[in-house]
Amino acid sequence: MIFQQILAFFSDPANWSGPDGIPVRVGEHLLYTLVVIAIAAVIALPAGAIIGHTRKGSWIVINIANASRALPTLGLLTLMVLLLGLGFTPAAIVLVILAIPSILTAAYAGVKGVDPGVVDAARGIGMPEWRILLTVELPIAAKVILGGFRSAVLQVIATATVAAYIALGGLGRFLLDGLALRDYGQMAAGAILVALLALVADGIFAVAGRFVGRHQRRAVPRRSVRQAAAADVTTTRVIRVGVTEEDS
Repeated sequence: MIFQQILAFFSDPANWSGPDGIPVRVGEHLLYTLVVIAIAAVIALPAGAIIGHTRKGSWIVINIANASRALPTLGLLTLMVLLLGLGFTPAAIVLVILAIPSILTAAYAGVKGVDPGVVDAARGIGMPEWRILLTVELPIAAKVILGGFRSAVLQVIATATVAAYIALGGLGRFLLDGLALRDYGQMAAGAILVALLALVADGIFAVAGRFVGRHQRRAVPRRSVRQAAAADVTTTRVIRVGVTEEDS
């Protein structure tokens, strides 16, 4: 019975056109996700990278990651609506709060996990700390950071359905409108669309992760040569200083 209702929903041309059609709802859902992830990245990526580089403030990452697991999404959304009113802003704040921990933790763990020998070699050739972070640590940590974005995107895609509860669009409309009309086929179709969107996003990140990993493996020999050159330069400087001291 439910399968027939789902099939009827997807086969109805009316559900594929107009402002309430599937393409429009998917587009709205993607727009919410992209905006939220962009805001979360601006906040969490620099913070996590700096904490991982300096090794200071790791307790912030741990506490934020732990606190995020206890946040009730609907309760937080209700609070934001009471404070800010209806609209995209309260939903965006809630989704950003949910997305930040994954990106923050990944950036921190990725940068902190960089081989200290690589960082020391960069310092040995006189690189400033900001350049070490941007050109050495972040590229090496890219795959770990990408994993954090992958987790954040999937979480936002799944949770963005709550936007429908405050009169916004997205795929959550099919769930909420279907519930109001007792149209369980529409509800199930909405859930399927959310799952499919999450699977597509997960597949894209999986391919991107393999590409980044392959690029990093190819870069290992070049990085090793640069490290050896840096070590030679440092050794030469030490020898020259020693010879100068003996001559004097």
